[in-house]
Amino acid sequence: MRSLLLASALALSSPVLPANAGESATYDLSIRGLRVGTVSYSGEITDGRYSVTGQLQSGGVFDWVKHIRYDASSTGLVRGDRFTPQRYVEAADTGKRQSEAVMEYRNGVPQVKVYNPPREPGSGGLDPAKQVGTVDPLTAMFAALRDVPAADACDLTLQLFDGKRRSLVTIGPLTASAEGATCAGEYRRVAGFSDSDMAEKTRFPFTLALEQAGDGKLQVSEITMDTLYGKGRMKRR
Repeated sequence: MRSLLLASALALSSPVLPANAGESATYDLSIRGLRVGTVSYSGEITDGRYSVTGQLQSGGVFDWVKHIRYDASSTGLVRGDRFTPQRYVEAADTGKRQSEAVMEYRNGVPQVKVYNPPREPGSGGLDPAKQVGTVDPLTAMFAALRDVPAADACDLTLQLFDGKRRSLVTIGPLTASAEGATCAGEYRRVAGFSDSDMAEKTRFPFTLALEQAGDGKLQVSEITMDTLYGKGRMKRR
């Protein structure tokens, strides 16, 4: 589910909102037409600083198998259209295991302060000191899914680092038609994943559907994507 969050939600860039502007959104998440959970966020930008909280929670048929919950918060700076995280905190409960992670940033370089349970020897993972310029998953989601002017939609590259693994999200240009606007994109596992993960699948294509949100802006109304379990869909409430 956490990987599905990364592969599906981190997809669209936007310029900086005016000071004191905030917003929130909730998406219903389904796989093969069956509802499996929700993804939500609430964020605010004030005087060049941002703060955001997010949640991924299982639901629907998935709760018959296990209950999963992922909570995170992130704070940082915004300059132009660039987000620079300063602190990221996450807590996850997979039903079988609880985990937590804390990253702080110095000059754009992530510092892993907490990673529990600790990594096992030989389990891999990347050197955080070499991940300069990356953003945490929640910062990327906040930068990705906010309402944007049509001129700024799509055409994006995001480098993500979650404390162990690095991944890449790329978005193609905006395509407008009589039915609305769409963007094609791809989530790609880059490094720090296990050999079995890389052998299983490395590229996850997705498509964004956008609609008018008022004030000349567009918002992501739906995301469809390939997952390890079949076609996935996130629909905005």
